[in-house]
Amino acid sequence: MLTVRRAVIEGRALLSRRLAGFGNESTSHEIRSFSQNLRSFSRKSGDDFVDDFNKELEVVFGRSLDSPSQWGELVASENLNAGLSMHRQFSDDDLSSESSNLDEGVFRLNALTHVDGSGKASMVNVVEKQDTKRVAVASGKVFLGPTAFQLVAENNIAKGDVLTVAKIAGIQGAKQTSSLIPLCHNILLSGVDVSLTLNEPLHAVDIRAEATAAGPTGVEMEALTAVSVASLTVYDMCKAVSKNIRIGNVQLESKTGGKSGDWYRD
Repeated sequence: MLTVRRAVIEGRALLSRRLAGFGNESTSHEIRSFSQNLRSFSRKSGDDFVDDFNKELEVVFGRSLDSPSQWGELVASENLNAGLSMHRQFSDDDLSSESSNLDEGVFRLNALTHVDGSGKASMVNVVEKQDTKRVAVASGKVFLGPTAFQLVAENNIAKGDVLTVAKIAGIQGAKQTSSLIPLCHNILLSGVDVSLTLNEPLHAVDIRAEATAAGPTGVEMEALTAVSVASLTVYDMCKAVSKNIRIGNVQLESKTGGKSGDWYRD
């Protein structure tokens, strides 16, 4: 019953969007009536809960669903349609020179590279892309606090040399990125460099990772994964000293190569 209720809750949000203007011409009276019906659902249970909801489905969509599992396809379809609708809105306007400074992602909502035509997750096919040199740099910080920082600086953490172990972990993490991130390609890396520097004013460890490859797709995720795994390793080796350690500021600093060109953080 928990699964059904969750599906219905997601359905409510979807139906509310439809009634509020995503391709439906319901009147404000119908919207108010529908909202009142939705509130009454939360007081029902069992088959009544689903039966009443299916009645609303038939009003809005012209049909009810055979099973809660169909919500995945319907939600994906609606999200895709919403994105396409907004894309068309931007395209129909005069996107000429005065709008050229808009971030490309704002109006290319239907160009998400990891979403297929039906709105489902999909690995990008890069077979037609040319091999180029790709370099990505990422960074992050591990805020240790005074006590743990002093022990790391003196190499007195009981588990061993924190900075060296974390460096090796970061390199291994970059090499295992496709195993950790489902839609990442298995990239043959040319090199991975991970550096860890003590930041005394912040009682932190600054981490920087650079990933390099010659191939058809970028290595941003490899650099970010290297920083993330190195950060987690620092945390693991120091957690016995303090539970107040914090990982933060993990971000891409730059990427070069590829069709989209070079990018550098301001």
